[in-house]
Amino acid sequence: MKLYKRWQENSIRDALKNSRVVILTGSRQCGKTTLAKSASLKNSTYKTLDDFSQRKFANLDPDGFLKKSSKTMIIDEIQKAPELISSIKKVVDENNNNGQFLITGSSNIQANPAVRESLAGRVQKIRLRTFSQGEKNQKEPVFLQNAFKGIFINNKRNYTRDDIIQLALDGGYPITFDKDLKEKRIWYLNYINTLIENDLKDIANIKRQSALKDLLKILASWSSKYMEKNAILSSLSITKQTFDTYISILENMYLAERVNPYLINDYQYVTKKDKLYICDTGIISSLLNLNFNKVRESADIVGKLTETFVFNELSSNIDCFFNEYNLYHYRDKDNREVDFVIENSDGDLLGIEVKSGVNIDNDSFKHLKWFKNNIAKNKNFIGIILYTGNNIISQKDNLFAVPISSLWA
Repeated sequence: MKLYKRWQENSIRDALKNSRVVILTGSRQCGKTTLAKSASLKNSTYKTLDDFSQRKFANLDPDGFLKKSSKTMIIDEIQKAPELISSIKKVVDENNNNGQFLITGSSNIQANPAVRESLAGRVQKIRLRTFSQGEKNQKEPVFLQNAFKGIFINNKRNYTRDDIIQLALDGGYPITFDKDLKEKRIWYLNYINTLIENDLKDIANIKRQSALKDLLKILASWSSKYMEKNAILSSLSITKQTFDTYISILENMYLAERVNPYLINDYQYVTKKDKLYICDTGIISSLLNLNFNKVRESADIVGKLTETFVFNELSSNIDCFFNEYNLYHYRDKDNREVDFVIENSDGDLLGIEVKSGVNIDNDSFKHLKWFKNNIAKNKNFIGIILYTGNNIISQKDNLFAVPISSLWA
């Protein structure tokens, strides 16, 4: 399988120079182990807690497990021995040299109830997502930096609407890159079953695994929509408390993610509901048994699949710049909506709407125009429609229609 340079490789190297502990988190099979090995310092040792003997050693004698002769110890899948966190804290408190530990986790280790110690002030956390198109095409993550300057680059290749649909169907897990649609679907379904039936026990005691699987499938059909708890619960025989617990578990396993609303203190009509996204479009296509024709013939399916695809591309870009960008959505009670609102560290705003069609007219910009004139009137604001056409269209007042493929141009 071809090896691709990951966008977070430089982030890990920088973090190891500036922090005693670096945590590389992300879903199973997204490429954490390969990245940790390639991005860490040369003077390093590698241990994986997927290995039963190593895991037993770590649980029985954590202090002994952490003894090392190299500068950096890489510990893979830390959630399998959460007690190590206390011992790591002890080691780095006695020695404040940077770059001592690079640990990976397929769940949010800080949310694990077995973790009794905090590494606050000692750790930098880096999120690795499944592959973005920019990484697949070996492009640099420059879209947001350029967009805030009103600069957009057309991709050398003209991607059609059908091309974008196919990319979304494929997903971003590297092990599936060389598989056909049937093989991909089998892999994804086995992957989800393994996560819930085996890996989940490392972070939570879930007795009704079937209910969690059903919830994930329902959330796949809700991806890019607002969190309507009652509507989702109507399809499940679980309580609201259980629903909240299961949602948190899926988030901690990096399968789902919420986007918070962009709230304005003096505007009371803004919705406070989160939007929910599945963290890889290949999961959606497999759980919902989607194929190319089914997607392109349904406006609802192609819309949510395209928006989720864009969410994952934008999030991969955002993750490369520590604390530089924050991602929100906007909707008010008059149904004025902007799919994504991105704020940079200077307080400038980028409004993004996603359209799965190839045609754009003046009416397409109405919500961006309203947002600019009413919500962002005292801020630097650039509005973008990301669509499946191929032309960059510039309107007055810093409004643009930009091909989705420009995200990785």
